Amino acid sequence: MQMPPDKRRIPRLKKATSPTNQTDQLERRQLHITGIVQGVGFRPFVYRWASELKLTGTVLNNAKGVMIELQGPTAQLDSFVCELTTNPPPLARIDLMTQSSLAVKLEETSFDIIQSDSQGDDQSDESGEHHLAALVAVSADKSTCQDCLSDMHNPQDRHFGYAFTNCTNCGPRYTIINALPYDRHHTAMADFAMCPDCAKAYQDPLNRRYHAQPVSCPKCGPELSLKTPTGDVIALDALPHSHGNSLAVLSAAAEKLAQGQILAIKGLGGFHLMCDATNTLAINQLRQRKQRKAKPLAVMMPSIEVAKRYVTGTQAEWQTLSAQERPIVLMQALDKHNLSTEIAPNIPKLGIFLPYTPLHHLLLGRFNGPLVATSANVSGEPIITDCDELISQLGHVVDAIVDHNRPILNGCDDSVVQLIQPPNGCAPQVQVLRLARGYAPLSFPLPKPLSHSILAVGAQQKNAIALGFGSNVFLSPHIGDLFSVSAEQYFERTLATFARLYHFSPELIVHDKHPDYAPSRWAETQQLHSLDTQSQDTHPIQTLSVQHHHAHVLSVMAINQYKEPVLGFSFDGTGLGNDGSLWGGEVLLTTLHGAERLAHFEAIPLLGGEQAIKQPVRLLLALLFQQMSLEEVQALKLPILTTLSPITLSNLHRIWQNGHGINSSSVGRLFDALACALGFIDTTQFEGQAGMLIEAAARRADAKQLPTLMLDLPLEMTDKPSDSPMHKPYIWRSSQLFKQIITLITEAPLTDVRQAQLARAFLHSVGDAVCGYAARYPTLPVVLCGGVFQNQYLLEYCLSKLHQQGNTVLANKHIPVNDGGIALGQLWYGIHQNVSNNQ
Repeated sequence: MQMPPDKRRIPRLKKATSPTNQTDQLERRQLHITGIVQGVGFRPFVYRWASELKLTGTVLNNAKGVMIELQGPTAQLDSFVCELTTNPPPLARIDLMTQSSLAVKLEETSFDIIQSDSQGDDQSDESGEHHLAALVAVSADKSTCQDCLSDMHNPQDRHFGYAFTNCTNCGPRYTIINALPYDRHHTAMADFAMCPDCAKAYQDPLNRRYHAQPVSCPKCGPELSLKTPTGDVIALDALPHSHGNSLAVLSAAAEKLAQGQILAIKGLGGFHLMCDATNTLAINQLRQRKQRKAKPLAVMMPSIEVAKRYVTGTQAEWQTLSAQERPIVLMQALDKHNLSTEIAPNIPKLGIFLPYTPLHHLLLGRFNGPLVATSANVSGEPIITDCDELISQLGHVVDAIVDHNRPILNGCDDSVVQLIQPPNGCAPQVQVLRLARGYAPLSFPLPKPLSHSILAVGAQQKNAIALGFGSNVFLSPHIGDLFSVSAEQYFERTLATFARLYHFSPELIVHDKHPDYAPSRWAETQQLHSLDTQSQDTHPIQTLSVQHHHAHVLSVMAINQYKEPVLGFSFDGTGLGNDGSLWGGEVLLTTLHGAERLAHFEAIPLLGGEQAIKQPVRLLLALLFQQMSLEEVQALKLPILTTLSPITLSNLHRIWQNGHGINSSSVGRLFDALACALGFIDTTQFEGQAGMLIEAAARRADAKQLPTLMLDLPLEMTDKPSDSPMHKPYIWRSSQLFKQIITLITEAPLTDVRQAQLARAFLHSVGDAVCGYAARYPTLPVVLCGGVFQNQYLLEYCLSKLHQQGNTVLANKHIPVNDGGIALGQLWYGIHQNVSNNQ
């Protein structure tokens, strides 16, 4: 039974007697704490420590953080503050603590936890300066803790076999929250009335389930159901109000998986599509039904012990895999394992992760083997969070559905990471490829408050949004690619979620310079709307644009809170440049206010526009036409060219001659062209495919200690006008590099050995180009960013060589190196521009 809203004070187990006979030694303080301080066991921690020190007072949550009033001898108050700041609860993060003196209350005899205050009104200080009140950072969802796992496997515990077991130290956060403060009636648990046992635990400050908002048990909480692809319930014991445990439904689901069926399983932030990872037929059916031909699939392992049968890893990789964030970790596959080769065709890495919810633990425990677990979504669309939508969009893909009746309020995909080994024996670094569950929302404090609220709306692909207000910065979980109406709607829902949580209304919106990107169009509509509706008491929303690759570099500066100039290497697939062409291989002398293009890779035409990205032979031809005549290209004995008819080849040469192709300096496109030339791909089936195959080949060259091939990537000064008269722009001649590669390919049979040598030589040539240019600016910190630096081999090669020559490199930390970090870079730009609402 839930507590009546009018009973503000929560029963306590013991009183902390105030030393009233020593009133001259008493002191009373108010502590205001912001950060990740709600839903992480902060108040019971405060209660227990205050009781231990025999302090009196109160603690409560509100939309501004945690407010504590403490009374007692000065020494005990100082001891309390020291313990709180040095040893907070495991999931908590204190960003700011302010202290002020209060009048002593002689009549006070206990320390109380007060029910949350929902008032989140803005406040003004004595000077009249206005401050935003919402300073609580919503915690990311965390995996099931060991205590809850023990409860689930204890037949004597009421949580035995229960798929929604949680406590203050684990469980859903962001995915179930609707508003702040983080209280049950503001979450997806609002309609689940607690049974007496759960209510008792919820109200006991000494219980680890004290104010764990999703707290429940089989008697009172959410329930599982097993359904057909059309939504009919087929597991009778999981019908609403049956109050049985979850074992029957999940046992039936495990049996179906063992039979080779494909199931949709509702998790924390959305549905997974799951099947037996050793069953090639089931995986091929999944790929065919979902139209996902070759992109690697993630695998959920029952335990680390099972995972070690399939992948090998460093201690840091195993630690990351089992950390409370439970990301998907890219790890090296063992040479011999019985997983289907269709999970990651021709790629010797596997993306694996461990169960992170009670449901996953129970299911994997019954199946007792690895399961493919890929996000349930239509290709290019957001992850599906609702069963009806799943039936409508993917009913034809699955054989059964495991659903439950706790709503997912905020969708959130799985995070994807890999470990990067820096040089000189430094600790491995987690490189985040997709910032989502476990890590996001990501937040950090600024050293001083902002003068205005800022929204950054991110990139077209791998979109995320960022907010800045007060002294706070927030980066949303991964939203995805914005190429459809439903994806744009998901983008707008995420915006609405953060606006609602933080009572946030932007005064400045920062977006990409590309006018046709969905976030850019949205930003401009907001400005126009504000101009149409403004009154005497409101100001129009201002907008700023920042170039894509400049934002990439700024994102790394932002997470390091770095403000001085840096030398940024921004290598990716595409982004609109200042000259109207597509950039993607840029060296930028970067400041908070601008970026000077010092050097870049040679711009080549995309023959046929978007077709060139799907058919990389067109990219290869553009490079060859720069150096060879049509007749010389036709005479090449290159296997990929035999797929083109003479007429097609002539037509592509004519397009190149006429200069009708969009020019691109993208390094990502060079990877595509090389993978095509080496015979790895003829069409690009998913983003990053070429880079993965090239890296795998380079590692084979290292593993076999093959002789090193040397390639020359010429760097030439150009007469092209520069951004600044102080620096002449330089160009790396990619076409000359590829002429060398093609000569080596055609002068001898293209064996596996030759492929591996050329792949490694290409990565070395790109890495040498980076490090050689960085050596020209030994005093500037280096930033390596853009999706190309997801290539682990290339990044580690650059880091090692840069260290050897004395360059300092700013770490990306948890900011995605790809377009997932763009919003933070845009925000950092907006923070440091002089923008007035009166302009």
